[in-house]
Amino acid sequence: MAKGLILAAPRSGSGKTTVTLGLAAALKARGLVVAVAKSGPDYIDPAFHAAATGRPVLNLDSWAMPAGLLDGLLAEAVNGADILIIEASMGLFDGADVGNAPAGASGRAADLAARYSLPVVLVTDVSGQSQTAAAVARGFMGFEPGVDIAGIILNRCGSPKHEAGIRPAMAAIGLPVLGSLPRDAKLTLPERHLGLVQAQETGDLAARIDALATLAETRFDLDAIIGLARPIPAVISDMPAIRPPGQRIAVAKDAAFTFVYPHLLAGWRAQGADISFFSPLADEAPDERASACWLPGGYPELHGAALAAATRFKTGLRAFAQTRPVHGECGGYMVLGATVTDAAGQTHEMVRLLNHATSFAVRKMHLGYRRARLLSDNPLGPQGMRLRGHEFHYATVSDPGDDSPFVELADAKGSALGAAGSCRGQVTGSFFHLIAPEE
Repeated sequence: MAKGLILAAPRSGSGKTTVTLGLAAALKARGLVVAVAKSGPDYIDPAFHAAATGRPVLNLDSWAMPAGLLDGLLAEAVNGADILIIEASMGLFDGADVGNAPAGASGRAADLAARYSLPVVLVTDVSGQSQTAAAVARGFMGFEPGVDIAGIILNRCGSPKHEAGIRPAMAAIGLPVLGSLPRDAKLTLPERHLGLVQAQETGDLAARIDALATLAETRFDLDAIIGLARPIPAVISDMPAIRPPGQRIAVAKDAAFTFVYPHLLAGWRAQGADISFFSPLADEAPDERASACWLPGGYPELHGAALAAATRFKTGLRAFAQTRPVHGECGGYMVLGATVTDAAGQTHEMVRLLNHATSFAVRKMHLGYRRARLLSDNPLGPQGMRLRGHEFHYATVSDPGDDSPFVELADAKGSALGAAGSCRGQVTGSFFHLIAPEE
């Protein structure tokens, strides 16, 4: 039976992904089959995890996913594995402000720790503090029943003396120190506006992972970490899935279109759909044999000129949309519009299947869970269907156009956010990233 643990932290930026990559690669080098999952909505970190483990990585989201889907994806994640590492998002107890929502359904990594009785290893950035790190950890240890803080990894230690000053304080509260990493800018992965620079764009990623694995082998107590991992309970569950938008789905996939959840594609395949991929940046059109087209999110604002010049892609997609449904999520929604303005203020012609315009020159962060109600029959489902997902983008709508709205949105609490997105004929899109149907 596979065992598992959760790597979490007091806040974002503590070094969870660095530690996860090093630990996963070091355990793999020892001959273990290592699986990694990501708690919460995140497209970027899982690609790094997959590079370290050689296995696909799934998201586990206690707010957006019905219980059956959550349990089923956990079972998929550990299939054939010896150990599962779940990397938390943000801080361990950070999640949606959901008011009176059921316990354990707020999108927190702590929800997963309690639901599956998995131990938590804290990754703490100790720069700028010493014994106070133990006080912070002690607060985590007693914060919530059912969440077991089983050990700590000290990240960004300034020197051996710095680390030596912290260890006795951790011993005094009974929390094992399972390892440490030095303060070293070379250990930090490159970032951009939505998080880490994508794994496929990090040219020295293999060398970075190898270096982190060596550090983990020499600086972590791997035997202790393996020993505290707990068996993951076997679950048999119904996994509700979004219906496929077509029998054969053409999905855009390249450096501009990367953000699609693996469980979404797997759910479509499980329902009998075939999926083919094409690259707009390579000026490829969707497969003519496809019955629907899906443009995922990504970074079109970084590739405006190339997309504007992709005449075969644009012409082919326009012809495709005359007879079959086309849907765009976030970045895909931007490309389906009239124009995209990049960070330098340069405006690029897009596909014009929808008539809104978006801008990355005028930036505003939009971040949070979303409830969505479909306003018409469309590729995601029938009119009135309720879905769960999230928004995470900096682009703004500079011209809303006059297309019909696509969805009616609310936040995690259910507070109305109004109509959003665009719908014209069989073409739909919005900044909403779909995760699962709402129960």
